[in-house]
Amino acid sequence: MIRRQPRRIQSGLGHPARLVVLGFGAAVLIGTVLLMLPVATETGDSTGFVAALFTATSAVCVTGLVVVDTATHWSTFGELVVLGLIQVGGLGIMTLASLLGLLVARRMGLRMQLTAQAETKALGLGEVRGVVLRVVAVSVAVELVTAIVLTARFASGYDMPWGRAVYEGVFHAISAFNNAGFALYATSLTPYAVDPWITVPIMLALITGGLGFPVLFEIGRRLRGRLRRWTLHARITLATYAALTVLGIVVITAIEWSNPDTLGPMGLGDKLLVGAFHGVSPRTAGFNTLDVAQLSPAALLVTDFLMFIGGGSAGTAGGIKVTTFALLAFVIVAEIRGEPSVHVMGRRLSAEVQRQALTVALLGVGAVAAATLGLLLITGLPLDAVLFESVSAFGTVGLSTGITAAIQPSGQLLLVGLMFLGRLGPITLAAALALRERARRYELPEERPIVG
Repeated sequence: MIRRQPRRIQSGLGHPARLVVLGFGAAVLIGTVLLMLPVATETGDSTGFVAALFTATSAVCVTGLVVVDTATHWSTFGELVVLGLIQVGGLGIMTLASLLGLLVARRMGLRMQLTAQAETKALGLGEVRGVVLRVVAVSVAVELVTAIVLTARFASGYDMPWGRAVYEGVFHAISAFNNAGFALYATSLTPYAVDPWITVPIMLALITGGLGFPVLFEIGRRLRGRLRRWTLHARITLATYAALTVLGIVVITAIEWSNPDTLGPMGLGDKLLVGAFHGVSPRTAGFNTLDVAQLSPAALLVTDFLMFIGGGSAGTAGGIKVTTFALLAFVIVAEIRGEPSVHVMGRRLSAEVQRQALTVALLGVGAVAAATLGLLLITGLPLDAVLFESVSAFGTVGLSTGITAAIQPSGQLLLVGLMFLGRLGPITLAAALALRERARRYELPEERPIVG
């Protein structure tokens, strides 16, 4: 008789979801300690625990919300720590751990493979090695190209010394691809709002990172002629991402077109460029070329909507993801039509996928609602500003109306938890907190309560 071995990988700290959470938590802790060192600040004074923790969490979770000005508060050492945390958080803790295992041991154990699979959303264990290496290769390639363009522009267009131009080009390229939103200017990228040689490469980098690595890999295979048919995931992601991007650009530009504090005083070309940037940036990028506090309430609400949805799965973007949003839309359409199952682009959606999409969306709504209520009670600030801050933190976006530094430490800690949840995803965090996985051995009698 063959006795089945217990699945140790699914219990205790060995559960992949728990290891992902612990990995990100460890990175935040290490970053906090480094940022509290006196050498990390321009003045040589130690940064307080809450400010260091907030900055480290924002960097690891590739958010971009800050309670201290990145350019003036942190020294070069501190900025490099922030940059390193952004890269670590963007690539994924377990992706980097798996890469290290490949380089050092030339092999990966089952536990490391399962953990990397949970982080990179690989389809099978046999693909993990290739996925990890391709993730790193794509990241470095996009960041390098973006950094070269930005460096050349900083040096030639703004008479910036080459050393400084390289530093700023690399910093903003890494921040853009990882959708982090950290900038070396107190007003983000507003000094370059109407310079397409700065804003366009950054937009392209953040879109590339926001699509998600599975879609990028599929595009690569398609271009090389190795793929004849798009997967359902890629088709849904590309179509929904493109539609929401166009919608964001058109709506925000139209709303702010005559606003004297934003697009109003600009010429036609500048309005279109800046409007396009602010239609793309809420997809979890976090950079801004306009004063967000001066946006009209309607534009803020549209931005809330875009930030909450976010970008593609298994990439550097946050939010509930465009696939989740699209799947829920397909479920609603099927229910309205009275169809017994959900069909999308020639495929049928499983009940499991539908439950996952619903769970992610509702947990996201609940987290944002709870955080907004908490911040309202703590700060007493206006609802639109507090809601914007909460959605930005959950979506790991980093846009703000300028209230982050004014929020009390208890409110900042609340945002820390929200950023952590947003980066890991509600399901990953819930699975990590669950005591164990259980198989249902029986089903209860069915009954239909009244809905609606």
